[in-house]
Amino acid sequence: MLNNFSDQELVDVYTKCLLENLSDDFKAILEKELKKRKLFVTVEQELISLAFGKSNLDFYQLVKYSLDSCFVLQDDKVIYINQAGFDLLGLKYPEQVIGEAFSRFLHPDFHGIHKKRLETALNGEVTELMEQRMLKSDGETIDVEVMAAPYAMDGQNLAQIIVRNITQRKQTERRLHNLEKLSSIGQMAAGIAHEVRNPLTAVKGFVQLLEKELVHPYLPIVVEELDNAIKTLNNLLQVAKPDLNNEPDVMINLCSELESLIFLFQEQLYKVTVNKHFQNCDKEFRGKKNLILKAFFNLLKNAIEAIDGKGEITLEHFYRNNMIHIKVRDTGSGVPAAKIKLLGTPFFTTKEDGVGMGLTQVFTTIHEHGGHIHVESEEGKGTEFHIQLPAPV
Repeated sequence: MLNNFSDQELVDVYTKCLLENLSDDFKAILEKELKKRKLFVTVEQELISLAFGKSNLDFYQLVKYSLDSCFVLQDDKVIYINQAGFDLLGLKYPEQVIGEAFSRFLHPDFHGIHKKRLETALNGEVTELMEQRMLKSDGETIDVEVMAAPYAMDGQNLAQIIVRNITQRKQTERRLHNLEKLSSIGQMAAGIAHEVRNPLTAVKGFVQLLEKELVHPYLPIVVEELDNAIKTLNNLLQVAKPDLNNEPDVMINLCSELESLIFLFQEQLYKVTVNKHFQNCDKEFRGKKNLILKAFFNLLKNAIEAIDGKGEITLEHFYRNNMIHIKVRDTGSGVPAAKIKLLGTPFFTTKEDGVGMGLTQVFTTIHEHGGHIHVESEEGKGTEFHIQLPAPV
């Protein structure tokens, strides 16, 4: 049947099929014939003509190469998307978006406000720039700024949606906020630790003097508990105001340093298998070596202690987009989903005998070096820390 269609008729039918969301089976038949006749470029030109008209092609050229994503909507239906829009959503082909509702690509939290802003644009008014969230084709949520503006073409009232990806900016803002929060908590905790540690040290001294004159079974227990309290306070002070911050920055090769750290844990690894997948080991970054070593020591220690009995720890090292990536994954007990956001907070711990300062030092150090941490965990299956540290060329 399609053999009787001229090229233009075939393009027109397929374009209508896209815009009106007709049968997927029929669409597939048309696509096969279009590929056979090599007409997809003509389809793209037809869609551009429908979205911009014959008189607005100069405007189309401007939008086509814009770094911001541009969508032209007929009601809520997408009739045009530029290349930046394809990149934003992780799409490749027009049929993935043309004829679809724009709200399909918005996070559900913003469906209501999008409807109101779209009505505003279709009524001839420009909306203010607004932060929203969109969904990529793989389900990933991204932060965006969105503006809706009226767009008239051949007597039709359309809407133009301009979208700018601000995910990286929001991540940076969140990292700065977390760093400021950790810094303020650390300063407050350091002051308290100083005030409490000094009298505890004095009490310990007097108890030790009493031990020389009195024999009582509780005195050694008192000294031991005082030691534990003073140790906790010292850990807090080290994280809040570490002396290591004064060390100079040097070039650090994490591949070799991780090898050295693994060696330190040999005695604790007799039941744990360590898998290493190290790539791009020629890459280095600048930082405070002892602080970084302490952070990864704490991470490895956490991973080992999370495993009860036999298990595995996997270490990955690779370089991508001017960042060194390190993944530390264990097959331990995991962390409840509700508590993952608390990791790195002073005194928060999932261990019975933990003091909750190790991961605080890790998060503080990584953030101070311009990096960031992503944690994924599942109870009963294990935890993965994904660390990124800047290593520009």
